[in-house]
Amino acid sequence: MAPLSRSLSCLMKHTGCLWRVGNFRSSQQGLPNHPFRSGWMKKNFRAVSCVGAGVQALLQQPGAKNGAASVRSSSSEGQDATERLWSLYKETKRQTEVICTSSVDPDTIFANNEMSLRDIEIYGFDYDYTLAFYSNHLHTLIFNIARDILINNHRYPEGLRKYEYIPDFAVRGLHYDVQKALLMKIDAFHYIQLGTVYRGLHPVPDEEVIAMYEGSHVPLEIMSDFYGKSTHGHTMKQFMDIFSLPEMTLLSCVNDFFMRHNIDYEPVHLYKDVKEAIRDVHVKGIMYRAVEADIEKYIWYGEQSHAVLKKLSAHGKKMFLITNSPFDFVDHGMSYIVGKDWRDLFDVVIVKADKPSFFNDRRKPFRRVTNKGALLWDRIHRLEKGQIYKQGNLYEFLRLTGWRGSKVLYFGDHIYSDLADLTLKHGWRTGAIIPELREEIKIMNTPQYVHMMTWLQALTVLIEQMQAHRDPATQAVVEEWIKEREAMKPQTKDTFNSQFGSLFRTYHNPTYFSRRLSRFADIYMASISCMLNYSLQHTFFPRRTPLQHESPFWPEQNSSGLGVSSPSPLAPQDQSRV
Repeated sequence: MAPLSRSLSCLMKHTGCLWRVGNFRSSQQGLPNHPFRSGWMKKNFRAVSCVGAGVQALLQQPGAKNGAASVRSSSSEGQDATERLWSLYKETKRQTEVICTSSVDPDTIFANNEMSLRDIEIYGFDYDYTLAFYSNHLHTLIFNIARDILINNHRYPEGLRKYEYIPDFAVRGLHYDVQKALLMKIDAFHYIQLGTVYRGLHPVPDEEVIAMYEGSHVPLEIMSDFYGKSTHGHTMKQFMDIFSLPEMTLLSCVNDFFMRHNIDYEPVHLYKDVKEAIRDVHVKGIMYRAVEADIEKYIWYGEQSHAVLKKLSAHGKKMFLITNSPFDFVDHGMSYIVGKDWRDLFDVVIVKADKPSFFNDRRKPFRRVTNKGALLWDRIHRLEKGQIYKQGNLYEFLRLTGWRGSKVLYFGDHIYSDLADLTLKHGWRTGAIIPELREEIKIMNTPQYVHMMTWLQALTVLIEQMQAHRDPATQAVVEEWIKEREAMKPQTKDTFNSQFGSLFRTYHNPTYFSRRLSRFADIYMASISCMLNYSLQHTFFPRRTPLQHESPFWPEQNSSGLGVSSPSPLAPQDQSRV
């Protein structure tokens, strides 16, 4: 029997190990503790490594790496190799269909960095999308008001009124090329995910994207700045907060209108006008007044923020609120969520803080605000419980409170404005609130997604290992496998969002958003209510993610050990989880 034939026979025996527990490593780079790497991924993708072991055994057979020289050139030998390869393919696919489906709990808190709650004495919070969660009605409201501002104040065409907000069009974390008017998703290595570049409401062909950027890599000098803004020569703007979803959709709709009607326009002007219109919705109080007038419509009361705050208060924890929103807006929302006595829970309340400048600008002093919203002129010598303060800066906050370092944990939804400066400059612990996480985990828990990803990774292993054989028969089969793998990529994207895919991944790599999340957030979760699942003595452990040159060592875990910092069984005295 020829070397390749002997190797294939050996490999066929190894494919039987697909049902056993193995390990999954390669595609987890950059997401230290995300559910993409945990739970069912560990259990089901362990099977994939068995394929790798089998293929590796094939390659270790005598003469297997000598390429075409080690394989007989007869057509019968080539046909035999082809049949065996396809037999291997079918058996591998069959084995990947028989998998267990251990789910990831959407209410889990995931750790990027080890952190113990027993060390946390002070808890800080943003307000919007951290303590207060909003319904989709709010995005529709912002879109409609900003659209009308463009028409009424900036003299944009009346035909724009026909456009309505598209809830499922954009995802957070996208980049917008201000000069080219292109919305796109970029990975952690500054590569554009082809198939996710949109001009208006329509995708741009990959060939055109590659021609415009001379490839798919975005140079550092034109990427967004540290806070995701397009300033000082940076032509890319990154949309990092949830409030930016209506802005991205409005940009796309206006671009679409101009293109449909063959209107010549300057993309930079369009971007600035839309940005100003969105800003007016917030700054001029239009959104705030609308929410206050119909709070039950806009605030989603299902998140148990009030229970989290009362739990922390009952355990004697200090708490503070730092938000960019005005006091009246916060007061109405917190009264609805927590109750009229919500201020009794907080030791310090700061409104209109102007983050991220709050964390860097030492010049702005605090001003006290009365219950009626009037600003007082007295110098602030201490921050008192029950009082409301406006603006100020973090350095003065630290001086007046003495709350420094890793005993402080601050929660926010904006990776840059809320978390980056605190962890990089001041050593606070940080928690990111990512509401999209819950829906993505539900999708990942479906059998369809598990099967698709298991087979995609198994197929990748087959291709990776069999490419060492250079004989025509093997190469022809491998090319077919490569085509199938490429065809599967859009399916993995469309499962989450048909335009831009997952918030956390491109086809394979972590997104730019994911990389910043892993750097600036010690822990992250779908909602602040996830804290109710944990004792305040709990330690969050990130899983040791094997580097590409390391051997994977995963300890065996039961079904409740999801490979993430999921709630541990509580001791009898802790069964109340408080």
